[in-house]
Parts: sequence; structure tokens; C-alpha cells
Amino acid sequence: MEPMFQEDGTSSPIQNLSTMPSSQGLGSPHPWVNELKSEERGLYLIHLLLTCANHVANGSLENTNVCLAQISQFATTNGDTMQRIAAYFAEALAHKILKSWPGLYKALQFTRTALVSEEILVRKLFGELFPFLKLALLITNQAIIEAMEGEKMIHIIDLNAAEPAQWIALMQALSTRPEGPPHLRITGVHQQKEVLDRVACILTEEAEKLDIPLQFNPVISRLENLDVEKLRVKTGEALAISSILQLHTLLASEPESLKNTPMVAARNTNGVRLPDKDGDNTHSLSNDSDSSSPLSSNTSSKMDNFLNALWGLSPKLLVAVEQDSNHNSPALMDRLLEALYFYAALFDCLESTVSRTSIERMKVERMLFGEEIKNIIACEGADRKERHEKLEKWIQRLSMAGFGSVPLSYICVLQARRLLQGFGCEGYRMKEGSGCVVICWQDRPLFSISAWRCRRA
Repeated sequence: MEPMFQEDGTSSPIQNLSTMPSSQGLGSPHPWVNELKSEERGLYLIHLLLTCANHVANGSLENTNVCLAQISQFATTNGDTMQRIAAYFAEALAHKILKSWPGLYKALQFTRTALVSEEILVRKLFGELFPFLKLALLITNQAIIEAMEGEKMIHIIDLNAAEPAQWIALMQALSTRPEGPPHLRITGVHQQKEVLDRVACILTEEAEKLDIPLQFNPVISRLENLDVEKLRVKTGEALAISSILQLHTLLASEPESLKNTPMVAARNTNGVRLPDKDGDNTHSLSNDSDSSSPLSSNTSSKMDNFLNALWGLSPKLLVAVEQDSNHNSPALMDRLLEALYFYAALFDCLESTVSRTSIERMKVERMLFGEEIKNIIACEGADRKERHEKLEKWIQRLSMAGFGSVPLSYICVLQARRLLQGFGCEGYRMKEGSGCVVICWQDRPLFSISAWRCRRA
């Protein structure tokens, strides 16, 4: 990090972060901390979070408690990007250390399960505040339209059928085909019957308005327990599968494997560089962290079986949308660093586009991002569902399962770029490569969209 100087030419206390004691008296941080600028305070909070994470990894409840007390004096869910992030990461680290005391953890009843209605609400808010889901739905629908050109019987499988808007837009597009609309069958997978009933009702009403023959096949199941036979794929149908932020949940059944990931220089979205725990050197995981490790070293029978089962259905198209970050390391510190960068970008998106006092923003940050951070940091084994991975890993997995890449068309990418430009924020960008699209905040990759077809030998 470039040295910072005060106006009188003397070095700022920020230079002394590497020599600060990792635990000071409770409620007694250095007095100069209150005078730090926003970026300097952010660096100080990062230092405390990394120190705290080391204490958590070592199982030190007392030292963790001291660090969390210090963090709580500057972290707040109503502050700037780093203050808000620090608040949620501190909560996640507290859960992590308390999980090592299962009796205490259970007695405090930290295991409240979010209501499905809450999950649907926060996903809707996420779609409104960010362009990511709109882009994913637009690209998925356009890819389906192109792949299904001339098909008279189309079957679409939605692996998380909670929102009918995507398929309403698709039906409207299909209704304008010169040869007339196809016979459409949509299979929706969701764990709640009430959600599927609502989606079926809305889609049926829309199909009647558009005069499109529609069948809706509800499948009540979690993705990890899905019986592919219940998808009822028939001979003669052209099949498309839509998976939006779903596949990574199947990685929870993977065997953990040690990954010694090298650290290289990088910046987060705020230009704050992460300090080395042993000094003031800076480092981070690179964007391609761990992407070179062989897929065979971390394969999952659950994931393998699921992708093989989808391949066996002979889909004409599979569209996969996933978070583009490596949150699947068995090492806590690796996950923490990657998650800091990823969620710093998401929080920075909101900081640039939404008021800090917005109720909708607070709900998304707490109910969605806060819960994801908690799952990434505090949970292990089958409980850790948010195992996001880089696009390179998904390319490896899908290729090994027998799928071939379907490059997104020029029209598809053009429509997506126009939508992104219409969002009215220059920080959002799109990168193309290997026929796929990665949506970024500044230069930080956040979500990948890729299309696939069943490749036969």
C-alpha cells in the first residue's frame, strides 16, 4: 500500500496497523481511530476482521470476544460500505466461534429458518435493486428462443420456480412467432407447494390471454433430493433447463480437500488493499484463485449424479447462472478473504445507487447477503450451502458431465448490454469470454451466465 501522510508530512497511524496489538482492553481502542477517514477506518476494520478470524480459527473464545468488541465500536449496518460489511462479517465470526460450543449455540436458538415468503420477498428486492437477475432472465429467455426456433413442442425445466415473470416474458415472445406459438410445458421445481400453485395459476392465466397451449408440471422437492423421473420428460419434446443460482448448493456434499491457495496482489472495489496478518504487506486471492486445481480432486457424487442425470434427459439447452467467486475453500481464512472482496463489491453497488436509509436496501443486506456471509463463514459440511465457485470450475464440471458450450449470440449479448446501460450506473460492466458472460462491478466479477447443450459421443 502507498504510504499515507498527514498534512504536516508525518506518517499516519495507518502505517502502524501491522504493529498494533491484536487485542487491546475492551472498549479501549487507540484514540486516533475516531479521527480516521472512511478509507482508513475501512482498512482498520479489515485488520480487526482478519485478526478476529485467526482467533476464531484457533478456537480462542476470549481473544475473539475482544476483537468483536472492538469491531462493534465502528461497524454498523447503517454506515458506509466497510462499516456495514464489518457488521455482518463480525456476526458471522461470532456464530462460527459459538458453533464450537454446541450446547451454548443451541440454547441461544440461532438456528431460525427463514420463511419461504421472506426468501421470495428478498429475492424480488434483489432483482429490483441490482441488474443481475434481470440480465440472467433476459439472456436465458433469448438463448431458449434461439435454441427452440422451429420447435413445436417445448419443455422447460425451472430448477427454482418461485417467480413467474421470466416465463411470462418468454410466452409473450413465443406468441409472436410467424409460425405460431408452440405447445409449451413448464416443469417447476420448488420445495413449497403453495409457491408452485401460485406460479401455475399466474402462468395459466397469461397463457390463456396469449392463446398459448400450456401445461404446468409442479415438482415439490429440494434440489438435492430431486428425483429426475418426476420431471416427466417425453420423447419428441425439445428440452431446455434453467438453473439460476442453484447448482452450487449441490456442492455441500463434496468431500473437503485442502487447497493451499497462493496470494497475489489485488484490489477490492474501494481501492483498499488487505493487510497481511504478519505485517503490512498486501495480498488477496486472485480472480482465478484455485481455478487450476483439477476437478477430480474435489468431485461430488451428488453433483456428478445430478449433472449426469440432466445429461441423460438430452436437453437442447441448459443455462446456468452462478455467483462468480471462490467461496468453497475448506480454509476459513481463504473463504473470508474471497467473501470480503465479493460482498464489498455488492455493498458498494448499493452504496452507489441506493440511499443508506432505504428499507429495501437494509432488507437485502441483512436477509440475503448477511445470511449468505454467515453461511459461508460460520457453517461447515452439509450445512454450508453457499459454496460459490468460479466460472472456470463450472466449465470443467459441465464439460466432464458431457455438456458442450453454446456460445451466447450477438443478439443475446447486445440485448443484455442495452439493459445494463439502461440501469443508469456506469459501475456495472459485462465481460465476454469462452462464449459466456460475466457481470462485474467495476473489474470485480460477480455473476456468470453460461449456456450448454447435451454433447453426444
